[in-house]
Amino acid sequence: MTTRFVSAAAALALLLPAVAGAHVSITPRESTAGATEKYTIRIPTEGKVATTGAEIEFPAGVIVETIQAPMGWKYDVRRQDDRVVAMTIHADVKPYEFIEVSFVARNPREGAQIVWILRQRFADGTVTDWTRGPNGTRPTAVTRLAPLPRR
Repeated sequence: MTTRFVSAAAALALLLPAVAGAHVSITPRESTAGATEKYTIRIPTEGKVATTGAEIEFPAGVIVETIQAPMGWKYDVRRQDDRVVAMTIHADVKPYEFIEVSFVARNPREGAQIVWILRQRFADGTVTDWTRGPNGTRPTAVTRLAPLPRR
């Protein structure tokens, strides 16, 4: 009985990272204040319902410089003055698939973290907010910022 329990626990431990990672997320999770960084948004499906899109809001101080434009999906940006403040990604991500969307942005010069606002839209009309906070479900959308190196 003990051997079965240990085997089941080991199998569950291997499965949990895959389940925990199966939602919209952004990497890297650590960067430097003021640095220019390539960020990647991973957009998977959640179970058997296709993903039809995702939205990201860029917090104040984040300056988007370029956006990846791969074939097979479209995006719209919302601007405030000259700054990109949000991006909506339109894609058909079938069950058991994912896409990755990258952009290059300059981090804020001050602050200890960037809290990204990420929402995922599904073919059944539901929307999941993957942002840490009162409306979010998981703390997956945070990039910690190391201070700027002193000169």
